[in-house]
Amino acid sequence: MITFSVFFITLFLGLPILLTLMLGTLVFLHQSDLLLLSSSLPLQFYGALEKNGLLAIPLFMLVGELMNRGGLTDRLVELANLLLGRMRGGLAYVNLLTNAVAASILGSAIAQIAVMSKVMIPAMEKQGYKRDFAAAVTVSGGLLGPIIPPSMIMIIYGVIALQPISALFLAGLLPGLLIFLGFVVVVMMLGFIHDFPKLERTARRKVSLIGLLKQLSPLMIPVFIIFGISAGVMTPTEAGAVGALLALIIGKWIYRSILWSDLPEIFKQVALNTALITGLIAAATMFGWALSFVGVPDRIVAMINAWTQSPWVFLLLINLLVVVLGMFLESMSILIVLVPIVLPTVLALGIDPIHFGVVISLATLIGLVTPPVGPGLFVVTSTTQVSMFGLFRAMIPFLIAMFVCMAIINLVPALSLWLPQQLGLS
Repeated sequence: MITFSVFFITLFLGLPILLTLMLGTLVFLHQSDLLLLSSSLPLQFYGALEKNGLLAIPLFMLVGELMNRGGLTDRLVELANLLLGRMRGGLAYVNLLTNAVAASILGSAIAQIAVMSKVMIPAMEKQGYKRDFAAAVTVSGGLLGPIIPPSMIMIIYGVIALQPISALFLAGLLPGLLIFLGFVVVVMMLGFIHDFPKLERTARRKVSLIGLLKQLSPLMIPVFIIFGISAGVMTPTEAGAVGALLALIIGKWIYRSILWSDLPEIFKQVALNTALITGLIAAATMFGWALSFVGVPDRIVAMINAWTQSPWVFLLLINLLVVVLGMFLESMSILIVLVPIVLPTVLALGIDPIHFGVVISLATLIGLVTPPVGPGLFVVTSTTQVSMFGLFRAMIPFLIAMFVCMAIINLVPALSLWLPQQLGLS
């Protein structure tokens, strides 16, 4: 209890999560009279970084950074306008579709929300949509980033849980499409109620075949990555390298929006983000090792078995726990801290770890849009003049759709497992 008290107090004081995990580990060892084991902590810390799967993290981050600098969003918006612009509420559908496509490239909800909020919210407001609704659609669409492959959060889960990243990528595809369709239904229902406008004909300019191919070129990246991994031609790490090369070619020679002088800053940003994530993984692994040494996971298994032996009840409890933690912690931190603790229980209850990866990844997304932390909300409120209360109120229909989709995914593991099983990856 003292360990977790120290953990949450230091978090509320603003201490970085990396230092919080390390301090929590030392306090736990002290409380357990195992302080002599502290000499083994450096070995556990660096040992956590000796995993080949970690090599995929900087490569996929590089893909997202290159495409972000390469003007990805503007091209995807133009493409979505051509497909959906004639529908009532077309710009809202364009927002969701662009988010879904960008999710397969950027793989980061926060980066996606930040980029899309600058492009879509002003455009939707100009077309007559309320700012709160435009912001809610943008944030909701951004939640697709960590679930539609290739997904950074799936890479991290795969490294921590020792699961094949290729299977996790494909496991997130059908759940991601289900959530996308859920958001489409919400927009459709609200469109009937509020009589959303159609996109003006003048806003849908004609494009040539060459122009259309340029707009379609970003889709080459996820197609190459998913096909290469599922066909066994490339490992996830190699797929990340190929994706980064394609992103550079598209941004440099097709869009002509990346300069050679931009590369040092891009590499610097990728290095900083990679160091942050891998540091968190190492510290969480160290903390999990300390907990395992005194049998904490075994006690959790015994406690849950005494309460319930139903996998579905356990998944419900995990969802509730993650949603509550998401009110205070960043989603990736929750995943890194929680998975090593609960994974033994998952295996003991016979829950497929691939399915569990999808379930817990979806649960962490709720924290992105839940106060008081809610980084997804803060990204939008900091770049627009929409209020936090107004944005969260407009998010409620989308959150209801999200919870319904999560319940379906929890109860129907085949949504996560069918595609990897069909391709022999699970």
